[in-house]
Amino acid sequence: MTAESRERPSSQAEAPDYFAEFQAGLRFKLDPFQVRACRAVQEGRGALVCAPTGAGKTVVGEFAAALAVAKGGKCFYTTPIKALSNQKHADFAALLGADQVGLLTGDVSVNSEAPVVVMTTEVLRNMIYAHSPTLAGLSHVVMDEVHYLADRFRGAVWEEVILNLPREVVVVSLSATVGNAEEFGEWLQEVRGDTEVVVEERRPVPLSQHVLVGERMFDLEPEDPRHGERSADGELSKAERRLRHELEAHIKQQEALASFDDPRPVRHRGGQPPRRRGGHGQTFLSRARVIGKLEEERLLPAIWFIFSRAGCDDAVAHCLRSPLRLISPEQSAEVRALIEERTAQLDSADLRVLGYETWKSALERGIAAHHAGMFTLWRHIVEELFVKGMVKVVFATETLALGVNMPARSVVLESLVKFNGESHVDLTPGEYTQLTGRAGRRGIDTRGHAVLRWKPGVRAASMLRLTDSRTYPLRSSFRPSYNMSVNLIDRVGPAASRSLLAQSFAQFQTDRSVSSAAVVLARREQELEKETKRLDIAASPLSSADVLDYLARKSDLSSGASRTQQRKGRSGSVGDGIRSLRRGDVVRVPVGRRQGWAVVLSPDHDGAHPRPLVLTEAGWSGKISAVDFANEAPQLVGTMSVPKHLDPRDGRTKRDTAARLTAYTESLPAPLPKRERAAASDGPRSLREHPVHRISQREEVLAIARRQRTLTTQVERLREEIGGRSGSLARMFDQITALLADFGYLAPDPDSDEGPTTTDLGRMLRRTYSESDLLICECLRWRIWEELSPAELAAVASCVLYEPRGDDERVSRMPTRAAQTALAETLRLWSEVGSAEQARNLPTTREPNAGLAHAMWAWADGANLGDALDSHRGLALSPGDFIRWCRQVVDLLGQIEALAPSAELAERARAAINGVRRGVVALEA
Repeated sequence: MTAESRERPSSQAEAPDYFAEFQAGLRFKLDPFQVRACRAVQEGRGALVCAPTGAGKTVVGEFAAALAVAKGGKCFYTTPIKALSNQKHADFAALLGADQVGLLTGDVSVNSEAPVVVMTTEVLRNMIYAHSPTLAGLSHVVMDEVHYLADRFRGAVWEEVILNLPREVVVVSLSATVGNAEEFGEWLQEVRGDTEVVVEERRPVPLSQHVLVGERMFDLEPEDPRHGERSADGELSKAERRLRHELEAHIKQQEALASFDDPRPVRHRGGQPPRRRGGHGQTFLSRARVIGKLEEERLLPAIWFIFSRAGCDDAVAHCLRSPLRLISPEQSAEVRALIEERTAQLDSADLRVLGYETWKSALERGIAAHHAGMFTLWRHIVEELFVKGMVKVVFATETLALGVNMPARSVVLESLVKFNGESHVDLTPGEYTQLTGRAGRRGIDTRGHAVLRWKPGVRAASMLRLTDSRTYPLRSSFRPSYNMSVNLIDRVGPAASRSLLAQSFAQFQTDRSVSSAAVVLARREQELEKETKRLDIAASPLSSADVLDYLARKSDLSSGASRTQQRKGRSGSVGDGIRSLRRGDVVRVPVGRRQGWAVVLSPDHDGAHPRPLVLTEAGWSGKISAVDFANEAPQLVGTMSVPKHLDPRDGRTKRDTAARLTAYTESLPAPLPKRERAAASDGPRSLREHPVHRISQREEVLAIARRQRTLTTQVERLREEIGGRSGSLARMFDQITALLADFGYLAPDPDSDEGPTTTDLGRMLRRTYSESDLLICECLRWRIWEELSPAELAAVASCVLYEPRGDDERVSRMPTRAAQTALAETLRLWSEVGSAEQARNLPTTREPNAGLAHAMWAWADGANLGDALDSHRGLALSPGDFIRWCRQVVDLLGQIEALAPSAELAERARAAINGVRRGVVALEA
């Protein structure tokens, strides 16, 4: 036991055995891993419990809560999503009694001073930074789904909580099975004290895996029980090789039949085949037929994962067009009665917009969709009916795999490719493990089943690859933000803040990778020293420097000749170069009246003679062509942030952008004139006159020199890499604090030489929780939202938050002139913030997007749900998505109300909240 754990008060000898009492009240026997973890918690130690989905790791969290109540302390149970918080609140209320349990999810507060409070992780983070009195008496914190700290958008919050909680609080971390649990446990041991690492890899219900090809179901567990295991030399077992051969042969046969049915070649991207025409030789079963086959094989109920919200809805529509019916008439009547009872308070017009009839018809057949774009009440009813056994198939996105209690007998995977928010990527073995964790109901099924649905164009190896590995490493996504930085400085000061960042899991992993890189660097340095000595001997009586100089000149001459040849054979290179320019690219205009630096405002990707719109340092904006580039490809020197909808007629915005362009380019060297560039090299003659050219064994010497040069490059790269990683978070923190000081959010502390302290602006930033926190504070600081009506304020607030799921740039106008002016000013401030971020090499704040503004304005102004969605200008937005965005806007408006520099703005923010939080939006809360 460590010193830290000994510091905690302990009276183990006299204390009652709380765990024995807890265990006696359970209706089932605990597994050894659960006992081990609970015993550690009773002893006052932290615990990291890594176990498969459904293994029962939440029992450890429930014991921590019961222990806190029994000892007169408090337990906070944190989850990553509101739906899971609601579910855990209901579980704890049943376990401990409703009066003992509270709920905090940002927009909901129930019994917040109870001894056990369930909350989203962000709520706890905010409470810590706000020095909330609710933290008094806190003894235990359970962090459910702690592997979520790898999430690139929200993961940093988990580390903020772990690092900032008082040392005496016992932290119980519950995680899916990850490949580096020991590494994560070592970090927890460093920052939290004595922590028991408990890893359970055995599934509570064994998993059978299948591939459905046409109408044939392949079992991926042949008679050899060691399926998927490699021998010592990495070879597959004989049974595994036979299975792979048989599967590949059958797939080739099916693709041949498919080609006969549809003579078009099978072309696809990322494993996604084109839609095939039906016919007598159809090899790709429809979803309805697959469900029928699952029913025949007694594999229902099933969760069918489709990595697209629209795909889930389309799958339900497809099933409704078929005669498929999975529940009895008596069950259908029971479903209908429950639905009518739960939706009685909803307006009939809203029900039509929400797709009520289609959703209800599918449920009456035992079929449903489940995804984040659905109306929340719809999802809750689907979950309830699924648990009751009255929904047999749910088409779901991967978010269902995150904690929501909906175990099934089977899991079906529609595709091996998913969209990660930026591009289509292959499903990883770790993600496959997370999804298939839903297969198999403990105490009901003897085995769970995972079915991979084959599609034309997908290779057998791609499907079998997923079964080769069941874990994935946990990688930190932690990095300091503006809000985090000012909160840390305000709480512990700059020096302690840097020290705290150095304790993060991100830096812990970085330091380990630096150690590995240092070993490689030492080896390369030894090799470099050896090669340098060899080169000195081989070059004698000349020096190694002479040989390297000759080699450099020879390389320059070769690459120059190559470029010249490419230029001669590439007649369209100038046009291609201009067409490749993107918005924000900074280029050099070499000739003409517009000579100098310019930034691209609007690219031109089409046509034989592209003419992009640019803005020069002098403030001129207009279109340029190949003539302006002297028929040479443009010199691209970098990219700067430019408002997406900059109006070239807006003089003020043009002047601001031109000034930022000047600031961006002032440190760039002026390019050499063409004549000087031509004279920079005197060509082959100087190479022939070089003394190394006359060495008899020249090629052998140059071979050594090339090896030496390669090693030199590797050593320099490794040194730069190690230097860049070491203390990287602290350096980022320093850049953030310097930027905040420039903007007036931090200032020198007159009473201390330690570093800056927060100003009044900084204290406003402390209480702003958003990805665009600094931009929001700048808008409040300069009062650019002061004159807006409540509905206009809601519209502009949506621009700061809204992030379309696709490349949605079609909406640039706001619903009113005042809102348009406010957005223009918001974009100007965003541009200023972005320039400062780029100058300090910091991640840039996301550009405001007006895609939701019309719908939000209409809703806040009193329109009904249908009219509000119609005002979205034809862009794709589901009612469920709109309601979800409304809740986020309400949260931001609440922050604006609290931070407003004037009573008038606070009053309008309150009115805007009332305008948005009504009808179905209020019901969501």
